[in-house]
Amino acid sequence: MADEYILKADNITVQFPGVKALDNVQLHIRKGTVHALMGENGAGKSTLMKCLIGINHPDEGGTILFKGENLKLSSPHDALSRGIAMIHQELSPIPEMTVTENIYLGRETMNGPFVNRKADIARTRALLERLNIRVSATEQMKNLSMANTQMVEIAKAISYDADLVIMDEPTSAITEVEVKHLFQMIENMKAQGISIIYITHKMDEVFAIADDITVLRDGQFIATMPAAELDKDKLINLMVGRTLTDIFQKKKAEIGEPILSIRNFTRKKEFRNVSFDVHRGEIVGMAGLMGAGRSELMMSLFGVTKHETGEVYLHGKKVEIRSPKDAIQHKMAFLTEDRKLTGLYLILSVQENITMASIDQFCGNGLIQHRKIKETCETEIGKFNIRTPSINQRVELLSGGNQQKVLLSRWMLTDPDVLILDEPTRGIDIGAKSEIYRLMSDLAQQGKAIIMISSELPEIIGLSDRVVVMHEGKVTGILDAAEATQERLLSYAAGESDDYRGM
Repeated sequence: MADEYILKADNITVQFPGVKALDNVQLHIRKGTVHALMGENGAGKSTLMKCLIGINHPDEGGTILFKGENLKLSSPHDALSRGIAMIHQELSPIPEMTVTENIYLGRETMNGPFVNRKADIARTRALLERLNIRVSATEQMKNLSMANTQMVEIAKAISYDADLVIMDEPTSAITEVEVKHLFQMIENMKAQGISIIYITHKMDEVFAIADDITVLRDGQFIATMPAAELDKDKLINLMVGRTLTDIFQKKKAEIGEPILSIRNFTRKKEFRNVSFDVHRGEIVGMAGLMGAGRSELMMSLFGVTKHETGEVYLHGKKVEIRSPKDAIQHKMAFLTEDRKLTGLYLILSVQENITMASIDQFCGNGLIQHRKIKETCETEIGKFNIRTPSINQRVELLSGGNQQKVLLSRWMLTDPDVLILDEPTRGIDIGAKSEIYRLMSDLAQQGKAIIMISSELPEIIGLSDRVVVMHEGKVTGILDAAEATQERLLSYAAGESDDYRGM
C-alpha cells in the first residue's frame, strides 16, 4: 500500500569536519508499529534521529517523507508541530516546576493574559490517568524518582498528539515492573496508530516489543528486517559484523581468601545490617530492584557517605573508611553508576582522565614526568582497547563504551585489590559490553575482588561467582552461581525470601 509507511528516509548522508557520520542511510517506518533502531555506539543512530527532529540537516540528495510529504525542519519545535516527538536518554526536566508545568510548558491554557492553572492540572491528570502513570500533577519534578521522571517525559511526548515518537533508551533508569508498564503503554499507542522508533542496547526488549528492526554500522545502513526473522545471534552479527560466540567470556579464576568483609553495615533509610564477603578472584553480583539500596551501600563502603553502624575488614584487618581518599589508600576503586556525572571529567583529555587518580606515580622531585604519563597512557589505551584518535582527545567525544574503559583504566592504575563496578555496561553497545566482560574476567583471574551492581539479570547470572540480592535495604539472599536462576533472583529482589546463606 502506498500509505503503509509514515516515514521514509532515503540516501541520508551527514558529514561533519573530518568524518562522515551517515553514508546513504535509509529508514522506513510503518504506521502503528514499533521499529527498533540498533547499532553500536558510533553507528550513527543519534545523528539520524537528530535529522528527524530538526537538529541535523542531511546533505543534498537525501530525502525524508513524513506522512507522504517532504519533511524540511528548522528546529525540534518545528518537528513537534509536525507530529514528531523524541524522548531523550539524558532527561532534562525543570526541577523546580511541577509535573503539569513541565508537560505543558509553552503550551499553557490561557484566560486572556493569565495562565489557567486549574485547566492545565485537569488535563494533566486526565493524561496521567489515561496512561496509568501514578504521579501527582502538582508534584515538583525534583521530588520524583528517576523512573517517574522518565514516565513524565513519555507523557509529555504523547501530550503533543505525535504520530511518531522516538524513544532513546527509555528503560535505562526504570525497574522491571515499570518496563512492563511502558510496554503496555506502547501497545496502547500502537493501537491508536502511533509509530515508535525504539533505541536500546537491551536485546530482550527488542524481541519483546519490536515489529521491525533496522541495523546501522559505522554510519552505514546494514539491513531492515521483521523482528520475527531474527534472533539474538543474527542481530549481534549484523550489528558488529562478527559473531560473539560467548558474550560473557567468563574465564575460570582461582578463588582465594576473603579480601573484603563487611559486617552489619547500616545507614538509616538506605540499608541495614548488611554482611557479606568478597574473595580474591571472585565476582560478586549485587542484584535487586531500583531503590533496593545497592548503590547507596557501595557509596557508604567507599566513604562517599557515612554509615552509622557496621565494620569493614580488608585482608582480615578492621579498617576505617571515612572518605574516598581513605578507600583509595586501602586499595579500593569505585566506578560509579553515572560515568558522566560522577566519574569522568568530560572536557578533559583521555590522558588527564586516566592519570588523575594516580598522579603521584608521575611526580618526582616536585616535577610532573610528562614523558612517563604519555608512555603509560599509550600502554593503557592498547591494553583496554580504547578507541581514540589520541591521548589528547577530549573524553566527551568518545563513545560510551570507550568512556567506560577510560574509567576502568584510571582505577586499574591505582592497582586496587577491590574493584566496585556500579552498572558497568549501562548505555553501551553489545560489542563494548563484551569487551568490558572480558576485562572483568581478566581482572578476576589476576586476583582482584570484584563487586558488580547490575540491573540486567543475564549479566548478573553470566558473570557472578556469587550473587547478593537486596530488597528495600536488606539482604534477602546470597546465592552461589549454580543457584542463581532468574526466577530465584526476581523472587528475592521482590522480598519474597529472606535467605542469608553462603556468606
